Amino acid sequence: MKPSFTLGIEEEFQTIDPETRDLRSHIDMEIIAKGKTILLEAVKPEMHQSVIEVGTGICKNIKEAKEQIYGFRRELCSLAKQNGLRLAASGTHPFADWRNQQIYPDQRYAEIVEDMKMVARANLIFGLHVHVGVEDRETAIHLMNAARYFLPHILALSTNSPFWLGMDTGLKSYRCKVFDKFPRTNIPDYFPSYGEYESFVNLLVATNCIDNAKKIWWDIRLHPHFPTLEFRVCDVPMRGEETIAIAALIQATVAKLYKLHAANTGFRLYRRALIMENKWRALRYGIDGKLIDFGKGTEVPLRDLMYEYLHLIDDVVDELGSREEINYVHRILEQGSGADRQLRVFRETGDLSKVVDYIIDETQAGLAPEHTVSAAQ
Repeated sequence: MKPSFTLGIEEEFQTIDPETRDLRSHIDMEIIAKGKTILLEAVKPEMHQSVIEVGTGICKNIKEAKEQIYGFRRELCSLAKQNGLRLAASGTHPFADWRNQQIYPDQRYAEIVEDMKMVARANLIFGLHVHVGVEDRETAIHLMNAARYFLPHILALSTNSPFWLGMDTGLKSYRCKVFDKFPRTNIPDYFPSYGEYESFVNLLVATNCIDNAKKIWWDIRLHPHFPTLEFRVCDVPMRGEETIAIAALIQATVAKLYKLHAANTGFRLYRRALIMENKWRALRYGIDGKLIDFGKGTEVPLRDLMYEYLHLIDDVVDELGSREEINYVHRILEQGSGADRQLRVFRETGDLSKVVDYIIDETQAGLAPEHTVSAAQ
């Protein structure tokens, strides 16, 4: 059965005090409650009280996803302003201290903090998750195996977290290094079949490592409840156009890999350790770095590899109706990722508060004219 390639997109945002530019809890502002009134179940809290997550419904194509993502951003920016806050999209806050942040009062989050202690409390990060509909689990596991190769390329485009605790970390995605303190993160192993994957999950449950498969936080995973392949490697991008371009690229990647899989040509599988080498390069240098072309055994500039990547998926783009959205990848390669632009502002001003102001402006920039948003289906 051919996958539907439907899309679901989740973005995590920061709530900012406009005076201090620091993170501030939204819990007393009832933003979640008001957001649910307008957007139904599309908006929800995350573990820290200064984090808001918004998720689309099941979108048939990238145009539908774009409409929802732009509308959600617009509504949340408006709600934040009405409550004396601002909304910001960045993988980390430039100078906020996680030790000053409160945990959202929820039993699930309390259990995670009890289980992982300081590692959980310090996990003050903001990501982008993209779900692609792949209904057959056996097919999904084979596509997951192949898609692992492209995760560093996708991460490099999304890099948007160069600062941590007021310091330039030297990394384009410090968010990755915060999150990999959690267990069951990073690039997953290769699984020969869905049955072997199921056996792995069942062993973790049986031995009290996890109580359910949602506590497997790999950069790509079979979602335990939805018939989707979920990509979790990305920082949340600053601009809506970037989120949509990356989501379109992910969807096209899955569609292309399925096309190869259905023709029994497949995509060569590489060891996790090799892909992790490329992930390090991507989070360290972003789009200015080089990744390893494993087939040729050489280093290649990321930009060159991205043009090859875009050529590889080109034959499925028009069928998906996403050419306009994917073309924005060229803009990212020309203007820099969010991390590059944050660093540029900091070099020009020497002021991390100005960086926060820039992030706030970019978060609401480029959104389509106002219209009614359909909430999650």
